[in-house]
Amino acid sequence: MQAILDYLANGGERLDSEIASATGLSLATVRARVADLHAKGAVMTCRSIRYKDGKEIEAVLCRISGYIPPAAPGRKSKAQMPPKSAATID
Repeated sequence: MQAILDYLANGGERLDSEIASATGLSLATVRARVADLHAKGAVMTCRSIRYKDGKEIEAVLCRISGYIPPAAPGRKSKAQMPPKSAATID
């Protein structure tokens, strides 16, 4: 289970199939361990349906509970900038 948590901490939100291929575990094993981690409150899960070449693919989207990835480097939008304090004139 620690391998799954480490992978999610480094990669952020991932599908169960991505976790299985990265950790070398079977998809059934990953789904069982993610279910255990979800029951403990360590990860958040969401059922996801995606379409690839017209086929429906069901997956489980996983991320660590309470984890917010760091902000991307670069310029910040004006909406995120703190307001300038007005100079008081006495």
